[in-house]
Amino acid sequence: MDISVVIPVYNESENISPLSSELKSVLSGLNKDYEMIFINDGSSDGTLQVLKNIHSENPKVKIIDLNKNFGQTAAISAGFNFAKGKIVITMDGDLQNDPHDIPRLIEEIDKGFGIVCGYRENRKDPVLKIIFSKIGNWLISLFLGLKIRDYGCALKAFRKEVIKDLNLYGEMHRFIPAAASWSGAKIEEINVKHRPRKRGKSKYGSSRVVKVFLDLLVMVFLSEYRTKPIRFFGVLALINLLLGACSFIALVYMKIFNGTDMTGNPFIILTVLFLLVSLQLISIGLISEINIRTYYESQNKKIYHVREIIE
Repeated sequence: MDISVVIPVYNESENISPLSSELKSVLSGLNKDYEMIFINDGSSDGTLQVLKNIHSENPKVKIIDLNKNFGQTAAISAGFNFAKGKIVITMDGDLQNDPHDIPRLIEEIDKGFGIVCGYRENRKDPVLKIIFSKIGNWLISLFLGLKIRDYGCALKAFRKEVIKDLNLYGEMHRFIPAAASWSGAKIEEINVKHRPRKRGKSKYGSSRVVKVFLDLLVMVFLSEYRTKPIRFFGVLALINLLLGACSFIALVYMKIFNGTDMTGNPFIILTVLFLLVSLQLISIGLISEINIRTYYESQNKKIYHVREIIE
């Protein structure tokens, strides 16, 4: 198999039929063996039945039906695990990505790149969504040191060997290039078209901003300290110790020079308490992240459950 196109869909019954027709037209012109893998992520609008109808007419279409809505990262992970192609393409199922950009992505892969990311130069999204996206892209590049302009663009191409050992969680799908770069994958970014959504509703919500920020925190931690966490916690411990020492010196100064009795001062107690609790919560959260990854990876557990596979 040469090419696998992975498309997670959630309540996109109006879009998947025209999308599959466009994909068939583009992929057939490449003279390569291909498959289209639609992952139904717990849709409730008849998406599954539309996919079955498409499959009955086109054997190149494969369907992975998940038990419930696990989210985009889990759906993409399922598609990666099922894909047989040497090159794996990901894209959204809302028709905003243009399938005609796929040959250009493949051309870059053929030049030796491990991942080729799309950059939506002229986005057809609400202004607020674009602003949040630009801020997020800037923060991700700043903290992870990978100069990609559009982490959120679903249209990407991957060499199969680059993604076969990746373990995805949370909203980690947008960080795949960063995770792959840790293993030395060469990454390229090219301009791609972006079309306005004509049918259905966007699944993007404000809660995703918070999830992405928290996952970014985890990625920053893993990129710097995944093999040496003691350095991270050691720095926090030293900072905490320094703050405690400063507080003690201040108390001694106020006692000697002002004669102030600071015993039991509630503001100092609260300040120290909140500081310690905050540091402990951060530490516990990061340790828990490591533990959950170890739990999944050591036992080969999946973050999704498949109800049915239709080939």
